[in-house]
Amino acid sequence: MFSPSELLDIHNLLTSERKVVILTHYNPDGDAIGSSLGLQHFLRARGVEAEIVVPNDFPRFLKWMPESRKITIADYKRKKAWELIDQAEVLFALDFNASHRLGALVGPWLDRAKGVKILIDHHQQPDAFDFVYSDTQVPATSQMVYHFIAALDQEELINAQVAQCLYCGIMTDTGGFRFRSTSATTHRIVANLIENGADPAAITSQTWDTNTLTRLKLLALVLGRMEVVKEGQVAILYLTREELKSYGFEKGDTEGFVNYGLSILGSKVAAFFMEDLFEDFIKISFRSKDDVDVNQFARAHFNGGGHINAAGGKYDKDIQSTINDFKELVLASNW
Repeated sequence: MFSPSELLDIHNLLTSERKVVILTHYNPDGDAIGSSLGLQHFLRARGVEAEIVVPNDFPRFLKWMPESRKITIADYKRKKAWELIDQAEVLFALDFNASHRLGALVGPWLDRAKGVKILIDHHQQPDAFDFVYSDTQVPATSQMVYHFIAALDQEELINAQVAQCLYCGIMTDTGGFRFRSTSATTHRIVANLIENGADPAAITSQTWDTNTLTRLKLLALVLGRMEVVKEGQVAILYLTREELKSYGFEKGDTEGFVNYGLSILGSKVAAFFMEDLFEDFIKISFRSKDDVDVNQFARAHFNGGGHINAAGGKYDKDIQSTINDFKELVLASNW
């Protein structure tokens, strides 16, 4: 958490006269959007208006959250996004550890921004910001936003809008509260959010019970050819660009696919490989159980990183070569 003196400085920065912008990473997920909207609604409750800027669009199943459709998407509104960041006096950086995680467009804008930069994030090895709250033991940035609100001694400002957004962020980044990093503290915070207006049944339904026919057909394709190696300990799933196009892929359709590999009895690691729709590289999602560190694995071999049990990466070879390289590395590992 920020030190007492840092909290006082941040408290003094957050006045109604200042221009505040909240940023989150490229390809925003539930925690990115939930933490950003949760912080925005909290700031509004204390009299501070803030704008949210995201580099690119986010899945439709997250757009039920209060005022999510007012978020500025830089891909669609480049001039507005640049002006908001350039003119901001305070910039919150949520759920990412370095400016390059904002993508090639927005990342350099943050680097050039003149405002005070405040990082709240749970990924490893954060870059330098003016204020840094980094904790890799916390399962979701949305939980860290709650801790930040509590440290400011303003939990009474957690209204239904704040509660709904933070609950969604925590729920999605803990895999429905089942990942190892989910703690007793997480559950106590979730209980407080429910008491302040978060409806678990409604949030779960609006977020996860929204399958399209396209998503289910893609899932069937992926599961139908899932491969396991290393005596059943590692599951491999993949999709090609042509398959994505032929099925009418939309952003968010493959969310959570990698977790099916990890659900196999005896599996320790799952990897999902997907060709990018527009560029010649492979996007990779890694998930693991127990002490298998896919963060270090992704950093060492696949230009990525993340958490011990959840990480991502990218690779510049074709999909079959990428999978073959992955298999060789896995077979040589001590997993």
